[in-house]
Amino acid sequence: MRKSKLLIIALSLVMVMSVFAGCGSSGEAKGQVYWLNFKPEADEALQQIAADYTEETGVPVKIVTAASGKYESTLTAEMDKSDAPTLFVVGNPAAVSTWKDYCYDLKDTDVYNELTSDDFTLYDESGKACSIGYCFEAFGIITNVDLLKQAGYEVSDIKDFASLKAVAEDIHARAGELGFDAFTSSGMDDTSSWRFSGHLSNMPLFYEARDDEWKECPAEIKGTYLENYKNIWDLYINNAAQDKASLATGGYDAEGEFLAGKAVFFQNGSWEYAKLSETYTDEQMTMIPIYCGVEGEENAGLCAGTENCWAVNANASEDDIQATLDFMKWMVTSEKGTQVMGEQFGVIPYKAAAENNNLFLKKSNEMLADGKYTVGWTFTYTPNVNDWRAGLVAAMNKYDAGKGSWDDVEKAFVQGWADQYKAANAQ
Repeated sequence: MRKSKLLIIALSLVMVMSVFAGCGSSGEAKGQVYWLNFKPEADEALQQIAADYTEETGVPVKIVTAASGKYESTLTAEMDKSDAPTLFVVGNPAAVSTWKDYCYDLKDTDVYNELTSDDFTLYDESGKACSIGYCFEAFGIITNVDLLKQAGYEVSDIKDFASLKAVAEDIHARAGELGFDAFTSSGMDDTSSWRFSGHLSNMPLFYEARDDEWKECPAEIKGTYLENYKNIWDLYINNAAQDKASLATGGYDAEGEFLAGKAVFFQNGSWEYAKLSETYTDEQMTMIPIYCGVEGEENAGLCAGTENCWAVNANASEDDIQATLDFMKWMVTSEKGTQVMGEQFGVIPYKAAAENNNLFLKKSNEMLADGKYTVGWTFTYTPNVNDWRAGLVAAMNKYDAGKGSWDDVEKAFVQGWADQYKAANAQ
């Protein structure tokens, strides 16, 4: 009897110790996170939040930031390493095609279930959720309201391309007496050309895609709205202080020109708000849609979307995948995480998003509330994007300098797309 009691006590102690051991192990950090960051301007803040998360949870988080314009090549190099990123960016359909086999299916994960919209989720042909948007951005024509008023106009006077053109050409004609011009410089060097070969080219791409109901990157495009592209490009380069023949190598600073009050209009995006708000109040600036003469464009809103979409490495260990999913959820639900996300990336499409004071994103939301349609980011379909844009920039530079015609631009746009599609798909 005594032996039986001792055995029972011993077994009980083993069970108690097992429970405590189990409790202890569940609290230990498992796995690690390696985020290959897409946005260089956010690096400092992300390094700090990574340290905070590790201190709070014990989970190691490494942030590596790719140089501007070098993300794809950096990702390719890093994915070949044994310690590959567990969290990376797959921001457009072309990237899905390239990286889909590396993407963990995010559908119905905890972080996916925190989304307020599925509009920024990218799927492959099987329906796998390859990546989910982690921020929302918008671009258009940033406008100096005070200068516009000095020229005798209100923002409400601009409702379509015809009215934008009339205002811009009048301001340009009176630039000498006003002390400022209509548009900032449209520099075509590498630091600025993306605004026009990428963002401005979105206008003809969006409307063609809307007409033809694109579901994936087409092998060929028609260039239906290239005359509209020409409309707005001509307006930019013919109503600014800079000689259009010098745009290829001029090394201009459009942001600096706008901050100095040298021009009323500046095509750029919501990411400019933090810098511009150091000089201007929300009453002194706004953002209007990019008008180019398309029928019905008076109902257009801003160009809104994202190329910032998180993907999780399906080839990582189970522990690393779970650690990465947990970190992502923390980033979009915790007070610290949502604060940093809001400060660095603007509006995030998650239920617990911190309030964002970005004026330009507020304008985008106001336009949506007023029934305006969003001009989606169709440029994300571009095949071999860097090569396609390089060809377009070269043709635009010849056109600007009077050494080529708009036909050359149209060829670079349409034939260049077909060529790059074949190259990208090894045809």
